Amino acid sequence: MHDPTLLTCIEKSLHAHSNHPALSNYNGMTLTYGEVGAILTRLHRLFDKNSIRKGQKIALLGKNSAHWAMVYLATVTYGAVIVPILPDFRPEEIKQIIAHSEGILLFTTPGHLKEIDLSDEKGIRGVFSLTDFSLMTALDDTLLEMDLDGPHAKWPADGDRYETPGPVHSSDTAALVYTSGTTGLPKGVILSHKSLAANVAYGMENLALKAGEPIVSFLPLAHAFGCAFEFLLPFSMGAHITFLGKLPSPRILVKAFAELQPKQILTVPLVIEKIYQSHIEPVIRRRSIRLLMDLPLFGRIIRGKIRKKLMGVFGGQFRQIIIGGAALDKTVEIFLKKINFPFTVGYGLSECGPLVSYAHWKTHKLFSVGRLVDNMAIKILPDNKNPTVGEILVRGTHVMDGYYKNPGATAKAIDPEGWFHTGDLGQIGHDGDIYIRGRSKNMILSSSGQNIYPEEIETKLNHLPRVKESLVFRENKRLVALVCPDTDSTAPDLPDIMRKNRLQLNKHLPAYCAIAEIRIHPAEFDKTPTKKIRRVLYTPPSGD
Repeated sequence: MHDPTLLTCIEKSLHAHSNHPALSNYNGMTLTYGEVGAILTRLHRLFDKNSIRKGQKIALLGKNSAHWAMVYLATVTYGAVIVPILPDFRPEEIKQIIAHSEGILLFTTPGHLKEIDLSDEKGIRGVFSLTDFSLMTALDDTLLEMDLDGPHAKWPADGDRYETPGPVHSSDTAALVYTSGTTGLPKGVILSHKSLAANVAYGMENLALKAGEPIVSFLPLAHAFGCAFEFLLPFSMGAHITFLGKLPSPRILVKAFAELQPKQILTVPLVIEKIYQSHIEPVIRRRSIRLLMDLPLFGRIIRGKIRKKLMGVFGGQFRQIIIGGAALDKTVEIFLKKINFPFTVGYGLSECGPLVSYAHWKTHKLFSVGRLVDNMAIKILPDNKNPTVGEILVRGTHVMDGYYKNPGATAKAIDPEGWFHTGDLGQIGHDGDIYIRGRSKNMILSSSGQNIYPEEIETKLNHLPRVKESLVFRENKRLVALVCPDTDSTAPDLPDIMRKNRLQLNKHLPAYCAIAEIRIHPAEFDKTPTKKIRRVLYTPPSGD
């Protein structure tokens, strides 16, 4: 593809699938690709009437919806820069992001607008509704509304353009994605059209999806993973995207999957683990089932029935489930492999728009995150103690252009040779499969020089009785685990259960990884909008 841009991907799909359903709100409106194209042209005219220039920033705050998607599409095809903001950010963080990004317009809902006071923001000109695109707040007297009752527009024919300030090039910035880091303020990741278009192009070649096929979008679209593969990719392929638009609890997801029967599902480990706990664990806990599963003939029959049941939970029509965003519980992963369930685990970061590695479920290796994608290079920066494990470095088309207005952080993340230092520790197998060990900043060096990866210990601990979530750190040269229990933290039997958990856990750990103490943490850990624990709030400043 010559000079690939998101505009190229979107235009082709709008022309090729004009009569197909494009965007739906769950139990709500549905728009065809032709109708979406018409609305995009009207949004272009709104931008043009208000003198929005190429490269200016348009902020977008709200839950997944057809209107959210159309603002994103209209912005990037116009040549402006979209700033999608996770609704889970705190109000003060949202204000900081709008100000830092130099957002000139904001599209949001009345509910979100009530939570943030923009009266003292000098750069932003006004706020438009994500419900109907009406003007909610004008901070600039010259701001004009959209002509909601004007003539019905059409997406321009090939070669024609409406009200855009200039051509869009692959090197132009398409999006500023603010990461929800576990420390410090969010950083604005600069993603070019080239980066996002390359992610979409890879998906079109490697992820089986046909025009008209249903997709359920429930991951946050303001995050790179959901945006690229639950929205931009299926839209570019002419799929029918239904936005859940509500908190994706397992109960709600299972109901939506049964109704919509998606052909491909993207999810995060937490969803898979919760569905496993609610639908599979009660079955395999039965003594009779455990005994029969160990017998060759009966085991094969039972595994087949469990596989069929689990397929049905996800709608029964999907080709594969793609899991990303964090490590999958190893017990769950082993069981899914055992029943030949069609799932795969990939790896990516916001700074890569997001994809780094992927493998089809039939070739996915246990505990791996697939193999490096096209147009990217990878290497491991080993340490002296373990030359096969080290920080993962990548470079190539997917990598960001840097952090917005933060040259110091950019220079720290991208070295002079163009290698992006991911901060993740991993190793590469003989066949090119990538294995993640943890975050480099979380790694603990034992007194005898061994590397300790707290995430691996936490995964084991989280599977023990009465443990909801945990965090491992070093204190006074001992390893300590904080545990948030899945029950009342004052329950009288809890200390004894945690003592037994510690003994059981240590049986499965090397001596240098042994946990010396488990402490009860009475509430859930504070998390980032992407549900990663803010570790810095709970660990000693020195890590020791």
